[in-house]
Amino acid sequence: MKLPIVCPSCDHTLNVSQMKCPSCATQVNGDYELPVLLKLSRDDQEFVLNFLLSSGSIKEMAKQAELSYPTMRNKMDDLIEKVKKLQN
Repeated sequence: MKLPIVCPSCDHTLNVSQMKCPSCATQVNGDYELPVLLKLSRDDQEFVLNFLLSSGSIKEMAKQAELSYPTMRNKMDDLIEKVKKLQN
């Protein structure tokens, strides 16, 4: 099961309130904000993962996705703007 990151009622980013160790069942409770990368949509998270797996090569990502370099560059620029907004 994937971690839900958006409230199904209002579309606001969710916070984590509890984590549990699967080994010893220790639980940690609180109100923790998600890291910036987890606040991204699943598609954007996949994009970041693919970027890392392609050794940071936008050219390689474009080739694998069968898109032009400018199209992939624009996607990267859009994602950079999203991350900047989430950091503020």
